[in-house]
Amino acid sequence: NILAYSEYIIAGGENIGIELNSKGVMVVGMYKVGNTYPAKTAGIKVGDIITDVNDIKVDNVMELVSKINELDESNIKITYIRNDIENYTNLTLYKENDIYKTGLYVKDNVIGIGTLTFIDPTTKIFGALGHEIIESTSGVRLEIKDGKIFESEVTNISKSSVGSPGEKNAKYDKSSNLGTVYENTINGVFGYYNEIPNKKLYKVAQANEIKLGDAKILTVLSGSDIKEYNIKIIKINENQKIKNILFEITDEELMKKTGGIVQGMSGSPIIQNNQIIGAVNYVIVNDTTKGYGIFIKTMLEEGDK
Repeated sequence: NILAYSEYIIAGGENIGIELNSKGVMVVGMYKVGNTYPAKTAGIKVGDIITDVNDIKVDNVMELVSKINELDESNIKITYIRNDIENYTNLTLYKENDIYKTGLYVKDNVIGIGTLTFIDPTTKIFGALGHEIIESTSGVRLEIKDGKIFESEVTNISKSSVGSPGEKNAKYDKSSNLGTVYENTINGVFGYYNEIPNKKLYKVAQANEIKLGDAKILTVLSGSDIKEYNIKIIKINENQKIKNILFEITDEELMKKTGGIVQGMSGSPIIQNNQIIGAVNYVIVNDTTKGYGIFIKTMLEEGDK
């Protein structure tokens, strides 16, 4: 078979900071101006991406505000994207104390943490998370223009309990640019890594090579120290798109520190028989000792440019 990705890749496990810049300006909420909601009246909804004002492109919040002030008009044309379809509407503005009120809460980027899954040493393509990044207020996947990843250290763990997944708490250094991001998809976040580290290479496993039973995950629970932790694979589902590997944590040290799978662990590589087989991507909320992983082959195919 001709592979678009390398047969041997670097397994991650590092805790990373992630910053994504949206493709346009995302609507994350609305507020009342006087006795009306101007954005709602205009038909704009939370999750819409504003791309143009009076047919002039705006890439970020600063450009949006600047363009509105520059136009100095009480009614403007807004072009926006919803469900991959371009729409437009007229938005009435209200001026209070020489400031135009749109009735919109907006943002143009998100910052968070996650776990690096792999680096392809040949192409420099990396994958992380094993799932998409969603804007928390709107619950919508962020359509991105670009982004970057940077160094991050775990400071402490908020433990998981039944019905309540915990999380890694971390600090990060935005000045330490590890790589650039070009894609945010349901299969993970992908981009180009700047400098290939001198680390062990793992053979990429095909789905039919994955077995029930013992495996390990690579992740960070303190500082930047990557460690192996034991898991047990209890079901393999090749028919699912993203929840392919059902597993439970069997490692006593991991359970003691985290109480199960925690947020921020997404992207942790899953290793079996010295092969990289997948990445952690979801926790089962009502039993946080169990979770799902995505096939590594799926991530590699998605990340291929």
